[in-house]
Amino acid sequence: MKDEIAAAVFFITKLVKREGKLSKDEVEKFAARLTTVLFEKYKNHWYLGSPCQGQAFRCVRINKQQPRDPLLDQACAESSVDFNQLGLPEELTVWVDPFEVSCRYGERNEPFTVVRFNGEENPELPQQINLAVGRAALDNHSGSSSDEESFSKEPKAIPTVSNPNSVYQ
Repeated sequence: MKDEIAAAVFFITKLVKREGKLSKDEVEKFAARLTTVLFEKYKNHWYLGSPCQGQAFRCVRINKQQPRDPLLDQACAESSVDFNQLGLPEELTVWVDPFEVSCRYGERNEPFTVVRFNGEENPELPQQINLAVGRAALDNHSGSSSDEESFSKEPKAIPTVSNPNSVYQ
């Protein structure tokens, strides 16, 4: 759980740093608080034998209906950081599951894996997360918004999550 939370926090703070609205000290305080908040929230909802169990509970989500994720909001409050200064997109979903962290930018885009763990040390982890930040930036500019979904009469495919144990396959 420590590795997955660390990867999720690293990913989110890379997105925050990319926007450049917070000082280095503010980003570090926010990251420290977010790590603690996620650990406290997830510690009794972590199922190694069934990674998809509790998946919705371990989701960090921002969208039109919920513009401020409660966990991000709590980390901001506890680190004296203005949530609006994070510079996160209007629609972002990050799943923190055993063995994997995945993300989706926009409600209509496909989720993608930020990082996958196999129980071994991975020295390429920072590079993988940097690539995921870059991919997220590309997805963010694709113009896919949940606002557009309500106007389409085409049937929608249910997005898949790359976790092979996910109930969303």
